Amino acid sequence: MPQIIETVDVNVPVRQAYDQWTRFEEFPHFLDEVEKIVQVDDKTTDWTVKVAGQEREFRAVITEQHPDERVAWTVKDGDVDHAGVVTFHKLSDNETRVTAQIDWEPSGLLEKLGSAVGVGGHAVKKDLQNYKERVENAPTEPGWRGDVQA
Repeated sequence: MPQIIETVDVNVPVRQAYDQWTRFEEFPHFLDEVEKIVQVDDKTTDWTVKVAGQEREFRAVITEQHPDERVAWTVKDGDVDHAGVVTFHKLSDNETRVTAQIDWEPSGLLEKLGSAVGVGGHAVKKDLQNYKERVENAPTEPGWRGDVQA
């Protein structure tokens, strides 16, 4: 199973970086392949994504969430097989390092070819740059600050 690890430093406090990440329904604003996310409950989100021109749907379940530290998830059902974690590291009062680690299983010829040449890593890196732009320029609103431990 391929693993992608990418990091971005954002010029906002850790709380603001975390809060933006936990507003899941806003992901289509900065994650290029995400068409729509519906937050079903505190732990569950339904995703619609478009990968290599094909629309896919899946349900992600948060397995661990600690405010200002981490959000981890796994996909329980759907067309996509993956799990991941995003961590938030305070570098200073106004700078945060955000690291995304995603383990995924490519399906179909295009995804397997893309995985072989590192397309997934490039996409995650671009999405994190989009996230950086959004979190540094978007209005600051609270995210979900609940704690989840599986």
